[in-house]
This record gives sequence, structure tokens and C-alpha cells, in this order.
Amino acid sequence: MEERRKNRRLELSSKLLIKRLDADHAAKEVNIDVSDVSKSGVGFTCSEPLEIGAVYEVFLTLWTKEVLHCFLQVVRIEMSGENQYSYGSIFIGMSEAEASRIETYSTIARMDAKEEETT
Repeated sequence: MEERRKNRRLELSSKLLIKRLDADHAAKEVNIDVSDVSKSGVGFTCSEPLEIGAVYEVFLTLWTKEVLHCFLQVVRIEMSGENQYSYGSIFIGMSEAEASRIETYSTIARMDAKEEETT
């Protein structure tokens, strides 16, 4: 399959708390499992059905234990098991400073991968 992403994806073993931004409903926090993250978006799984095009408020815990407060728009949904959904999302309105934190980790991860290949 051809890679169409603009930015290299990174896998993190962290979790997100996600809340739907919806005036008609109370905010509900849901734990999700992050499968990959890049400067432009996040892939994750959860048991909660979400909507394509919907924007959610998230608190992304990074590898440094920092928490990024940002917003995600769901752009892809797939069933990945019984009562389990796989989502693709893009960051909405992320500051350049926050995006650069993710990009910095990407650079370090690439350097580490090259070093492992040579040893």
C-alpha cells in the first residue's frame, strides 16, 4: 500500500482522554489507545462510536509525560473488532510549538532507527 501521509507516523504507548465538543450533550471522557501520532494527526482505537467530521477536545500524553491540550477532527473510521473502532484524525488549530514537539520526537526516532540498522 502506498504511503500518502505528509508526515511520518510515530507509535506511542500513551492514552488520550477525549471529549466531544457538543453543546447539546454533556462532555464524556473516554480512554483511547493511541496507535500512531504525527505532526498532522493521531490514529487511535476505542470502544466508543464517534462521528466522521466531528471535533473532539483531547489531552494527549506525550513520551515526555507532557500533556498537549488540542482538538482532533475524525477523518476515518473502521471496525477493528467486536465493539472496537479504529480512527484516523487530524489536529485542528494546533500551535506550531506543540507540533514541533511531535516533529522533534520524529527526528529522534528516525535517528535511533538508523543507528539500530547500523549496529
